[in-house]
Amino acid sequence: MDRFQEMQVFMAVAEEEGFAAAARRLHISPPSVTRAVAAMEERIGTQLLSRTTRNVHLTEAGQRYLEDCRRILGELEEAEEAAAGSYLIPCGYLTVTAPVLFGELYVAPLLTDYLDQFPSVHLNALLVDRVVNMADEGIDVAIRIGHLHDNAQHAIKVGEVRQVICAAPEYFERHARPRHPAELSTAKIVMSSASHLLSDWQFMDGAKPLSLRFDPRLVVTANQAAINIACLGWGITRVLSYQVARHVADGSLEVVLEDFELPALPIHVVYQKSNRVPAKVRTFVDFLADRLGADVTLKSLGKGVG
Repeated sequence: MDRFQEMQVFMAVAEEEGFAAAARRLHISPPSVTRAVAAMEERIGTQLLSRTTRNVHLTEAGQRYLEDCRRILGELEEAEEAAAGSYLIPCGYLTVTAPVLFGELYVAPLLTDYLDQFPSVHLNALLVDRVVNMADEGIDVAIRIGHLHDNAQHAIKVGEVRQVICAAPEYFERHARPRHPAELSTAKIVMSSASHLLSDWQFMDGAKPLSLRFDPRLVVTANQAAINIACLGWGITRVLSYQVARHVADGSLEVVLEDFELPALPIHVVYQKSNRVPAKVRTFVDFLADRLGADVTLKSLGKGVG
């Protein structure tokens, strides 16, 4: 292997935290991975990975070397893409990330249209309910819900969503509708822990912020699970308005305590700042901004579906 290939192998081992997993990712044999890392460590003269019977971890030197590898290989990829004209013509591999439900409901249905327009692009969609580090994980474009704090990124606002409290009509037939957030202390609550936006229940009582902590009888790790349980009439949940727009529209869920909601959260399409933005990124960002910006369920025009 040349040094660039060795760097790719080392990055795979570090990110997968294992030699076998790295081999599967790179489609090479585990012995080849082991030999490549051993050759690197011998040439450099220091241990890059700490090995146990179960796990592989970076040493301090390995962490620094990993960062250098990412930078060097990133610059190499940029140079090759520039030479191939990818800054003019959309081509190559494009990775996008979005929250799970948002990705399933809004992003995934659009991907095939984009691919049909740009047949030289290959897309990978990472749908996870966590804030992905774009630089560390090789992300080209991200959908962010909430306020942004990274000045190293360009952002285009495409909509807004509300944090809503809702339950099925059947639940409200058995229990009184809460008129104030404090009344939720006696409600049957199903809470999603997938995002801090949902597990930390905050409200506005007039001009005064109101933060409430609950001891819910049921906690789930997926937003869709909380929504499904609420639709069954078991209890009240808190979700983002886009996640239940369809359920509110067809009457299977009702939103309450609207007068106590926090201001709407912005939705942005985000990409890394760079002197040269590849055509695949430019076109995909423009495509998403146009399609998502036109979606009425992503506009907070008042109470209701949101």
